[in-house]
Amino acid sequence: MRTRTHSRPLAGRTVVVTGAARGLGAALARAFDDRGARLALLGLEGDRLRDVARSLHHESACWEVDVTDDAALADTARDVRTRLGPASVVVGNAGVAEGGPFADSDPRVWRRVIEVNLIGSAATARSFLPDLLDTRGYYLQVASLAAMGTSPLMSAYCASKAGVESFAHALRAELAHRGVTVAIAYINWTDTDMIRDGDRHAVLRELRAHMPPPARSVYPAPRVADRLAAAAERRSTAVYVPAWLRAVQPVRALLPAVVTHIARTELPRLERAQRFEPTGLLGAGGRAAEPRG
Repeated sequence: MRTRTHSRPLAGRTVVVTGAARGLGAALARAFDDRGARLALLGLEGDRLRDVARSLHHESACWEVDVTDDAALADTARDVRTRLGPASVVVGNAGVAEGGPFADSDPRVWRRVIEVNLIGSAATARSFLPDLLDTRGYYLQVASLAAMGTSPLMSAYCASKAGVESFAHALRAELAHRGVTVAIAYINWTDTDMIRDGDRHAVLRELRAHMPPPARSVYPAPRVADRLAAAAERRSTAVYVPAWLRAVQPVRALLPAVVTHIARTELPRLERAQRFEPTGLLGAGGRAAEPRG
């Protein structure tokens, strides 16, 4: 466990992380644990949540819950408050992705990405908002470079991340006078099961390969998590990982036209070499979130 000589504003505070069973969520749990927080770990994979909890040094507890289930989330928020105290930080991290041509996509899978990433984030914020109002807390919405630009063959993911960005901006304005800080994390490719699984599919492997070199780099989840936890300590309203993503903000209006120009040439060429097929939900976490029925 790292020692820190500066003040520890999160020590003894309750931090809620959704999607905490693996990947960035598990790394976030450890980063907040390093800062002395109590952790409420939410996710769909109970055994993995318990493994993460056992790796932590401070008090923690797990709740196996689907972030799209409003009633179950509300019950979970009450349980967290009873067991660990009111949440001071809530991280809307739970997310899934799928790739492939929109015309060939399974409507249930496409909808599930929107439900988990966008509706699940809103449901999380709603369920824990009473706590955040009491603690004058901090809500951190995990977004993506996809919220600032766009990408062919990832329509559901791009739509959901643009949606959570807009949701967070609206919520920030709504709650500013009540002492709650709402923040957005803009992150690029992070080394998780979801990204590694994506590289097995031509549709996403080729997509990343044709991005500019800095934009195709993959960043270790612990490094990304540490940056996000540090932002929560400072109550920053925006955090960019890598830092150069901040430079995209002033020119983001140009990105759709640039992407369309490149795609008009590159997509036909790539499809001649290998037909793009829908990927389904990516990674083990995505499989755990697959739509039922």
